[in-house]
Amino acid sequence: MAETSEIKKGVVIRHQNDLYVVTDFHFVNPGKGCAFTKTKMKSITSGKNLEITYKSGENIDLVRVDRQTVQYLYSGVNSCSFMNNETYETLEVDLEVVGDDRKYLKEGLAVIGVFHEESLIAVQLPKKVQYKVKTAPPAVKGDTVSGNVTKEIILENDLEMHAPIFIKEGEEILVNTETGEYGGRVTE
Repeated sequence: MAETSEIKKGVVIRHQNDLYVVTDFHFVNPGKGCAFTKTKMKSITSGKNLEITYKSGENIDLVRVDRQTVQYLYSGVNSCSFMNNETYETLEVDLEVVGDDRKYLKEGLAVIGVFHEESLIAVQLPKKVQYKVKTAPPAVKGDTVSGNVTKEIILENDLEMHAPIFIKEGEEILVNTETGEYGGRVTE
């Protein structure tokens, strides 16, 4: 048994005799009352989503999983393909396993694959991923006066996001995969 302090994205919890992967969590410490952790989980067997709130210090049943580096290859209509870097085996997983993180995937990206009984059940992206800016409108003189210090850009994987006005087309930038925000320029 483990405590709620060990909950994080990608851990596997046994709940009501089913295995769930934590897809998101949020620790809340209110001014009054006891602290708690709100979790969003997805069933490995049925794909059903579940939201559960655990009180601080409550015992949970964490399931042991293996983690290996896998490389993203491509997405199909209903699945994503990854390659196991040790065995060079191609692994197909449903798009639901990847979830919203799919928008950050790019060919050749190394991610952590979470395996349970030899099945890929979740993927964890690096905190920051490097992308090339495909489209960035030029900064307009006077933009900073109006308080508009960001502009919308499009990255090489067609991801749209806001970035500082000094970012130019063709530059390499970092994107925070947890928040979806600009994470800085790539320096050589």
